[in-house]
Amino acid sequence: MAEQPLSGAVTLITGAGRGIGAAIARRFAAAGSDLVLAARSGEQLEALAAGLRASGREVLTVPADMTDPAVPDRLVAETMARFGRLDVLANNAGGAAPTPFLDTTPEQLSEAFHFNVAASFALTKCAVPHLLQSGHASVINVSSRMDRLVARGLLTYGTVKAAMSHMTRLLAAELAPRIRVNGLAPGVVSTEALDDALDEPTRRHILEATPLHRLAGVDDVANAALWLASPQAAYITGKIIELDGGAERPVFPDPSPDLTAGA
Repeated sequence: MAEQPLSGAVTLITGAGRGIGAAIARRFAAAGSDLVLAARSGEQLEALAAGLRASGREVLTVPADMTDPAVPDRLVAETMARFGRLDVLANNAGGAAPTPFLDTTPEQLSEAFHFNVAASFALTKCAVPHLLQSGHASVINVSSRMDRLVARGLLTYGTVKAAMSHMTRLLAAELAPRIRVNGLAPGVVSTEALDDALDEPTRRHILEATPLHRLAGVDDVANAALWLASPQAAYITGKIIELDGGAERPVFPDPSPDLTAGA
């Protein structure tokens, strides 16, 4: 039988309907964890949960919009009502659309901050009293390599992901020694949504700009998440694991004109 480093654990994952969140759910289930899966789409959650239950795992699905201030309390309450414990929290829900700076409004920045940072903060705060009862509690925040790289059109996304990464470090200090807090900073990840959006010249440019000459797969991110949650990472806290194939600069082509063009 395959090793199950999370046997007996309960993991709560946000943004679990597809992509990275769904991959984390599948990987953690294989590692022995029962799951609470939250996402906006109940249909996606149930489709994922059906396969996980067939493998023997207990799965609670909670359709939820993380921008709703009432959701963090409800998620944790439903987790405790069903399982009576919580060992791992994976804050995966987040994102922000690329937008040129002059087209970005303060309201858009505020909304992105709430979705990516404040909602994860609130859920973590609700979870902490229960995580403290676990003997191996872990919080994993999914950030992005744009937390410290620079590219046009990504001011909102990069700003909120930088905040997410530093909140991870600060939470690690606040919650040590009984709860470890770490982050994942993926580069370009091959999800269904991205694959549908990439044309062949752009894909080729990304591959050529990435030292490992491939995109990250969702399983690359899920494997790193499992390691962070497992006893093998028991001495790791306050760290951001970069999953970028060796890229030290943005790999997407940048067609944005200079503001002074034509002046």
